[in-house]
Amino acid sequence: MTQQTEALLTEHFRYTPLSLIDDIINTVNTIIYRAIEAIENGLFSIPPQQLGYSPESDASGDSSMLDPDHPEAKDEIENGVHQLETLLEATVDRTFDKFEIYTLRNILTVPDALAPYMRLGHYEGLTLPLPATSPTPESILALRRKVQETRKLNLALRNTHANNAATISQLKSLLSAPQSESEPSDPSTASLAFLTSHPLSSTLNLSLTAAHNDSAKTKKTNEPLSTQAQFFISQLPALRNALEELKPRVKSLQEKVGDVDWESRREERRAYIEGRVRKVVGSGGVGALAGVD
Repeated sequence: MTQQTEALLTEHFRYTPLSLIDDIINTVNTIIYRAIEAIENGLFSIPPQQLGYSPESDASGDSSMLDPDHPEAKDEIENGVHQLETLLEATVDRTFDKFEIYTLRNILTVPDALAPYMRLGHYEGLTLPLPATSPTPESILALRRKVQETRKLNLALRNTHANNAATISQLKSLLSAPQSESEPSDPSTASLAFLTSHPLSSTLNLSLTAAHNDSAKTKKTNEPLSTQAQFFISQLPALRNALEELKPRVKSLQEKVGDVDWESRREERRAYIEGRVRKVVGSGGVGALAGVD
């Protein structure tokens, strides 16, 4: 039997042909051992008189069972059973060796010329040989890993989306100010509504719409907060340019300050103060300090 035929039969039967023959031989050997055991028990249960031994050799006189003190009958039965077992094992081995050869050559076999053209039942509908574009085990494993990573990424994106949605909801609740029924809602001012929702907004004179307050003495016009915010934003480039111009000056000022000898300045100031104190004390005492600027 060639390796190709053995692989084909193994795939068809789901077991190797040799395992089938081994199971048959093991079953026959089990039957032989059971038969030999039954024969041995039967011989031991027969009285020695029926086995050809004289009655005088049986000291107990019990004809139901073999006397255990009768060594000749016991030894002869054990030797006979052992010889029978050896004979049957040799016969079974010799006979089933022939059975194995005959079975592998004539029953469990496929002609070598026919094996490449045989198609098993589970191969129906498949194109053999497989095309070059067919997936390989390595490509299938790589795709499986990609699917797993995609699922992990999808789960992470869903969690991020949920967190972002919660954050946006909280921001919308902060940006949306309570409006009165008489004031129409303006989408352009909704983003700055949180500035006027605070109680201090009236003190700071913050408003999203222009309010005209007429009085007898003055006429004051409050600009809307959106206009003020636009003005502040328009001034940001100028402030940025001014800051860029101040950076070199601050750096040079730091260098100049770093070059000053502060220790000598402290000594000069201390000497000046001591001199003034001595002058004041020598001239008029402590009372003269009232006239010192």
